[in-house]
Amino acid sequence: MDKLLELLEGDARLSAKQLSLMLGESEAEIAARIKKYEEDGVILGYNALIDWDKTDREYVIAMIELRVTPERDRGFDRVAKRVSAFDEVKSVYLASGGFDLCLIVEGKTMRDVAFFVSAKLAPIDGVSSTATHFIMKKYKDQGVSAREAEDDSGRKSCL
Repeated sequence: MDKLLELLEGDARLSAKQLSLMLGESEAEIAARIKKYEEDGVILGYNALIDWDKTDREYVIAMIELRVTPERDRGFDRVAKRVSAFDEVKSVYLASGGFDLCLIVEGKTMRDVAFFVSAKLAPIDGVSSTATHFIMKKYKDQGVSAREAEDDSGRKSCL
């Protein structure tokens, strides 16, 4: 695996200068490699990992399993592309096991997510069933472990 990509995945804020020192390459070489990765679609974007529980944002996250009837010569691609287009859908994965697609969905309330599933996902041609699991607490997110902190009421919360 490319060490440059590993370093960027761990901290996308590292500068070309910092990366050049870490990898023993020139800044220009690092900048050129990053630019090429971006052009080739290897690097798709850069994100900050936010602890939304420490803000006033109200939201819920759900993992939704979809059973899908695959199409000849297209498999699950049409349904995956269609569900990926919804703003509520943050991630879509093809999975093995008892279901075919796994979605990560965000909404303001559980009712919003339930409406999304019943009104938008379930009616899609090829979707034979859904199972919704609401995320109650994060212990680790994108490789970052949650840190417990006590609030003023003595309750513990996680990142």
